[in-house]
Amino acid sequence: MIPELKKLFTAILSITIFIAMLMNITGCSFPTSKVQAANLMEGIKANPVSEKNIDEKFINNTADFSIEIFKKLIDHKKNSLISPLSVMLALAMTANGADKETLSQMEKVLGKNMPLEELNKYLYTYVMKLPNEEKSKLNIANSIWFKEGDLTPSKNFLQANADYYGADIFKAAFDSSTVSDINNWVKSKTDGMIDKILNKIGPEDVMYLINAVAFDAEWETVYEKHNIYEDVFTDINGNKQKAEFMKSEENFYIEDEEVIGFIKPYAKNHYSFVVILPNENISVNEYIKTLTGEKFINLIKNAKTTLVHASLPKFKYDYEINLNSTLESLGMKDAFSPEKANFTKLGTSSVGNIFISEVLHKTFISVDEKGTKAGAVTSVDMTSTGMPVNPKIVKLDRPFVYAIIDNKTNLPIFIGTVMSIKD
Repeated sequence: MIPELKKLFTAILSITIFIAMLMNITGCSFPTSKVQAANLMEGIKANPVSEKNIDEKFINNTADFSIEIFKKLIDHKKNSLISPLSVMLALAMTANGADKETLSQMEKVLGKNMPLEELNKYLYTYVMKLPNEEKSKLNIANSIWFKEGDLTPSKNFLQANADYYGADIFKAAFDSSTVSDINNWVKSKTDGMIDKILNKIGPEDVMYLINAVAFDAEWETVYEKHNIYEDVFTDINGNKQKAEFMKSEENFYIEDEEVIGFIKPYAKNHYSFVVILPNENISVNEYIKTLTGEKFINLIKNAKTTLVHASLPKFKYDYEINLNSTLESLGMKDAFSPEKANFTKLGTSSVGNIFISEVLHKTFISVDEKGTKAGAVTSVDMTSTGMPVNPKIVKLDRPFVYAIIDNKTNLPIFIGTVMSIKD
């Protein structure tokens, strides 16, 4: 970095929370302190925008982006979890302030050279049509925070993010009160699961773009007490760990020459939990290296309807990672350069060039037996449904890949790995 160049940057915080099968959270409202910063959306009305049909082009491009960023962001020794959707939304919001080569690089990474205007319409339509209802909740929230005085944001930039991303837009002092405001906003949008994302704001920070995704769903079929048992999970290092497993009968079986797995639906059948278990002679890291967007989508599309005796361990962990080097390696280099970044469409600054300092991603997941308010386990009648006499068996007692998909497109909203039960 040139020493005399004043550093001015935007920090993108992609905050993702996955909350699954927690009955004490579902349906509860979480009281939070009011945000004190001025919300400029009071003066900006979202314009009606045309929808873009969610076609194979969008699905294939998004699947490729999702799997590529997953492959680059995972920890090969520890549990990992990312939300490709959250990362894409945060970056697409930012791209609306980019121009020239900076914009071209972002378009290439996000949509394989798809024009930003087209990507905006695709994402608007996709997010708008993702179901969000009782027992199957997916809440997506976006906000933009800019420093009063140092930065004058472009009206076109603010309008685009209001139109396509429904972003709350705040003007703030960027002092301790703004730290509280941002943390309160995050706390509110995540039902209190994350109560702090910032400890302080640096003197050179001028903007934060935050995306929060909270998923809270119940299983379609409840686990009863007699479905829970203790057994051993062998972690990525070969260590034996005691774990609580949940057994169930599932109806959708995944298999190819490298893996087996199953698809477990959530209530209302809008979303599903997908499990991919590599064969014993293939390590989970070796398998992930070969994974592509097309391979992931086809694996789900080719699932067979058959009886599966499934055993899923309970697990819970959080994950945090900086995305800078990953995005640069994918081709988005100029956005992070104080000399080359071009965010002139974002606004005007009196103190220096605007560039991205950090893209942060934080996730949380908890999977256990809780999830259906009432009801009994659904048994499979093999005779009437034509199920085979010999069921498939999938026991997740070693490292595996999992994803939470929306059932219309099979795209992963979340994708992660379980390397250890004791993370």
